Amino acid sequence: MARFYCPLPLHTGDALSLPPSAARHVQVLRLQPGGVITLFNGQGGEFEATVTRMGRSDVGVLIGAHSATEREAACAVHLLAGITANERMDWLVEKATELGAASLTPLIAERSVLKLKGERAEKKLAHWQGVAVAASEQCGRNRVTRIEPADTLAAWLAQHPATGGLRLVLSLSPDTQPLHAAVQGHTDVTLLSGPEGGLTAAEEALALAAGFMPVTLGPRVLRAETAPLAVLAALTLA
Repeated sequence: MARFYCPLPLHTGDALSLPPSAARHVQVLRLQPGGVITLFNGQGGEFEATVTRMGRSDVGVLIGAHSATEREAACAVHLLAGITANERMDWLVEKATELGAASLTPLIAERSVLKLKGERAEKKLAHWQGVAVAASEQCGRNRVTRIEPADTLAAWLAQHPATGGLRLVLSLSPDTQPLHAAVQGHTDVTLLSGPEGGLTAAEEALALAAGFMPVTLGPRVLRAETAPLAVLAALTLA
């Protein structure tokens, strides 16, 4: 059954018009009145809905039964990921959502090729949130990975003092410990990873001073978009 994100209050028995994005997808699928779809608004569970009207630019539905189904990971992982070049960041956002990331903050690192600010940053944020929505629709999650505004490491740390939860930084330093040894028993993890070229020594030192623990994924050097996904797979897949 086709699934659509509908960021509106949903209640069994309500009749409503789908938001433009969901309406376009229903129209592309050529669904007709009487067709049944699944809606979720990110607030928990999902709803069955029946198409009641197919207009030229709008689609009406009747909200049916609610299911409390959740497909979230037992460990909440928050990514602080260095912005990568070209389409690689889109790919990272998509796959991180599929793997169950709770949130993702694009990190404007010193070695990031793409630097964001102002209107360009707002457009990228909206684009990446749209990528996360589409990935949630596809993979069956009833929650959407929250894409936070892009920020520098120093600014992020100033706004997020260590108040609980495990903080990890992927590091190539020789004094790191294996990921699996660091995360045992933890259900809330913030993971910091760098862009192409990694974090600078100054950035890593700043993270360590703020309570981040250096961890390794082994002897191989993974790409900037691969490494955080490897951590997600290890922590969130049953």
